[in-house]
Amino acid sequence: MAGQDRFATLVDVMTAYGLDAVALVPGVNFRRIVGRDFHQNERPLAVVVTRDGRQAAVVPHLEMASFATLKLDGDVFDWRDESGYEAAFEAAGKSLGRLGRVGVEGQRMRVFDFLALQRNLDCDGIVDAHAAISSLRLHKSERELASLREAIRLSEAALESALQQVRIGQTETEIEAILVRELFAHGAEGLAFDPIVAAGANSAQPHAQARADYRVRAGDALLFDFGGRHDGMNADITRTFFIDHVSDTDRDFYNTVLAANETGRKTARAGITAGELDDAVQTVLEESSFAEFRRHKTGHGLGLDVHEAPQIMRGNEQALEPGMVFTIEPGLYRLGETGVRIEDDVVVRADGVEVLTRFPRELRIVGC
Repeated sequence: MAGQDRFATLVDVMTAYGLDAVALVPGVNFRRIVGRDFHQNERPLAVVVTRDGRQAAVVPHLEMASFATLKLDGDVFDWRDESGYEAAFEAAGKSLGRLGRVGVEGQRMRVFDFLALQRNLDCDGIVDAHAAISSLRLHKSERELASLREAIRLSEAALESALQQVRIGQTETEIEAILVRELFAHGAEGLAFDPIVAAGANSAQPHAQARADYRVRAGDALLFDFGGRHDGMNADITRTFFIDHVSDTDRDFYNTVLAANETGRKTARAGITAGELDDAVQTVLEESSFAEFRRHKTGHGLGLDVHEAPQIMRGNEQALEPGMVFTIEPGLYRLGETGVRIEDDVVVRADGVEVLTRFPRELRIVGC
């Protein structure tokens, strides 16, 4: 798709948010809008789109052949390492002329990209429009959902294969290596993020890192938070198991999280707010005997980014709408002892949610 058609939804966002132009840099929004991603390195690459549909791009010379496949209608200004990028930004600014407010992705754009635009665009100001630009990804297409389902399918298959290889005495890093190997063996094109494999007391750290000096023991919790990527879409799954056996306290601990997860899956539907969903899930935890061990919200949006809108948290008045994808991942964490998190990926439908993750949630003993 060429010309303004390619950017029609972005133009709608600019109109709604009072922007005269948007400057995009490589990342998930760039991929969704332009149709291809580019690696971010020391060489800036930017595409500026105006509300009346004009485009200007600044592209490193070594990327010109790849960029040409996009067949954009606007002016492209390339630059070489030996001459630097300033002249290309200056030429792009002149080609665009006078602009009003220019929106950029505040969570993605680097400082030197921002400064180059600031020096060379004749505009009323550059503002953070990250939320507005990212809103284009709130509702997933059926094609994106098909890719996400495949990312989840291969991730769950990899997890089952990895579990069959878990043994008492292995280190967390050894188990992590097994999981990563199985992800690629089952067809992942990449990792959604660096996986979390945490046992024993380490499982009580929500964003733990695998240890090479700890060997899993009987009675340990073993938490996996991970995902594979397929066609750009990311799975994000958490399951918690126990090694060899589970204590009565840890069983109750686990079942409390499971009840909160089930409440989230049953409560989520179009029309309620993200805050109302979080409140329903958190209430289950708060009314349990383990209330003091809550540490985070219920979930986050998922897609081309692992963490995106909507944020499933109290105070978020955003209404859930069909096509939104997010996680439901309640957890409890007794620091120094045990952590449990159970995470599912769901998409909102008109009559509720479709749960995309299928891996069993019931308490499971492994590594016997």
